[in-house]
Amino acid sequence: MKLLHFSIIRFTICLIIGIILSKTLSISVFYSFFITVCFTALTVFLYFIFKKKNNYLYIFGITCYLTFIAFGLFISTSNEDLNKTNHFSNYTSRDTASTTITFRVRELLKPNAFSKRYYVDILKLNNNTVIGKALLNVKKDSVQTQLPIDAIYTTALPLVDVKKPLNPDQFSYKDYLEKQQVHYQLYADHTNLLQLQNKTHTLFGYAAKLRNHINSKLNPYQYTNDQLSIINALILGQRQNITKEVYDNYTNAGAIHILAVSGLHVGIILLILNLVFKPIERLKNGKFYKTLILVILLWTYALIAGGSASIIRATTMFSIVAIGINLKRPTNIYNTLAVSVFILLLIKPNFLFDVGFQLSYAAVIAIVSFQPILEKLWTPKYKIVTLLWQTLTVTVSAQFGIIPISLYYFHQFPSLFWLSNLIVIPFLSIILGLGLLVITLALFGLPKTLLSDAFGMVINWMNSFFGWISSQEDFLIIHIPFTVAQVIVSYIFIFCLYALYHNKNYRWLQLTLISVLALQLSYTIVQFNSKSNQFIVFHKSRNTLLGKKHNNQLATFSTLKTAETNAIIRSYAVKNALQTMPSKPITNLYKLNNKHLLVVDSLAVFNLKGITVDYVVLTQSPKLNLTRLIDSLKPKVIIADGNNYRSYVNRWEATCLKQKLPFYHTGQTGAYIINY
Repeated sequence: MKLLHFSIIRFTICLIIGIILSKTLSISVFYSFFITVCFTALTVFLYFIFKKKNNYLYIFGITCYLTFIAFGLFISTSNEDLNKTNHFSNYTSRDTASTTITFRVRELLKPNAFSKRYYVDILKLNNNTVIGKALLNVKKDSVQTQLPIDAIYTTALPLVDVKKPLNPDQFSYKDYLEKQQVHYQLYADHTNLLQLQNKTHTLFGYAAKLRNHINSKLNPYQYTNDQLSIINALILGQRQNITKEVYDNYTNAGAIHILAVSGLHVGIILLILNLVFKPIERLKNGKFYKTLILVILLWTYALIAGGSASIIRATTMFSIVAIGINLKRPTNIYNTLAVSVFILLLIKPNFLFDVGFQLSYAAVIAIVSFQPILEKLWTPKYKIVTLLWQTLTVTVSAQFGIIPISLYYFHQFPSLFWLSNLIVIPFLSIILGLGLLVITLALFGLPKTLLSDAFGMVINWMNSFFGWISSQEDFLIIHIPFTVAQVIVSYIFIFCLYALYHNKNYRWLQLTLISVLALQLSYTIVQFNSKSNQFIVFHKSRNTLLGKKHNNQLATFSTLKTAETNAIIRSYAVKNALQTMPSKPITNLYKLNNKHLLVVDSLAVFNLKGITVDYVVLTQSPKLNLTRLIDSLKPKVIIADGNNYRSYVNRWEATCLKQKLPFYHTGQTGAYIINY
């Protein structure tokens, strides 16, 4: 296709391949650099050899692509903080009992039920100047205030690894943090932290102070907490204070992108700024100065809004768009997207694995590809109908790009997404413009006005509307199993469909039909893989949770009344395409083909006659003589779940060690899975 005729697009694809290879191949920075230098030298050499020999030019092209793949490999490995000699992890193993850590608060995160959380930059370990990010968890306290951005603290608390999930197919916060270059965390309360004097400030610190100043100026307008949290998310890019209920309403309505300052917001702000500064074009070299002002203001806004991944990529893309539009350079939207991707991945290769990055570019590519096709299906007579039709076609087009990724990560599909976007998106530019105006008036100290009240009413209306959409549960399709293979095959099908529309030939018809068959085959494979039999002892603190997987059904046995709706069970069932059965009370004996599993609970009953026990699960802290149990039943494995006192688990582990019998504690090794 003509799309691949653009060199920057092909080079960007090669760069992406190199970054992906760096995550699958264990190659050091030195070897990746050596490979890159070799391919670069070979490419330059072949250029001078074949530049006048067109018949062999394809050899130069191949080496050129391999060079960009190697370059992607190198920038990805060199960008990893753990590969740097001055990363703090290289000093943590030295005398950890007396480690003093000095860090700077970098970013405020959304708190959890127990802690306020921050990203921090580690500055010193004892007297060693180091680099690296860590996660700081500060225990919630009624008198504790929020740690200011850029503040420097010292503490003697230990750095600990971020743990992997203990149950199969759970969301891995460890993997997520690793993509943010965070591999360690600190647990503290306000008494463990000593603030140091700090006269140096970063741009992030100044941006945080400006956001705090804006919020203080908005206080006289008497906005509710829900209103203020949406204003901060919508305009200032801060979603930390949004309640779970409101956040879930926007998510289930398919409108969560409205709360994430990204391409949509930055594009609207660019249009507003473009109109405001249009008179500058009348000056000599006015277009140049206007473009410079637009780019500076866009990046200033990106910094004020927190400098998140979504904001940075959107600002990069629209900075290129602003330069192209105002300097009248001939641009192609695919070229623009490829340039922005290329630049972003050069700066931070891990952006590639960010869900927002993937969704954002998938949506934009789908919109510019499919929206013109859908728009031609109908030509309304009236302007207002035309606006609504264009909004609907943009919304539907975006789904071609984001549905496969959304199904893989979130396993749900809000079928009323079109209504959410059709009602709100046409007015979003007005809402953003009104919000920026209200904030400007607040900064000038103007008192509460009809305008500020109207903006609060609009926010209330948005919250109520998305709450109503979210309540239409029959239109929210949830718990959809979707694999990586299905994501890839889905995009192949969408690409073939797009190519078939433009080319309308037998070749693309064949490829489209083959992609349909491949999609059906992927579903068949998922169903086939789900028919294996397993018994799982899940880790659940203070509760017993067992699962028996037979064919494509999952039976649960638990002390919980509705264990089938528990997040642990639901996640496992969705990822494995299983149908959950109503939970049942725990029984003492389970037959797994020709094997038996005995559950010993608080009653400590284990007298069995004529039955060979292969597995023993200890739960509810039974008071028993484990040595006597082992001598009596002669099991092959002892398993302790998360519903036991720690002192009991330690004692059982010591007994099994003496008896030379395998012992597993789900709190350490994770859920125990028996295939039968």
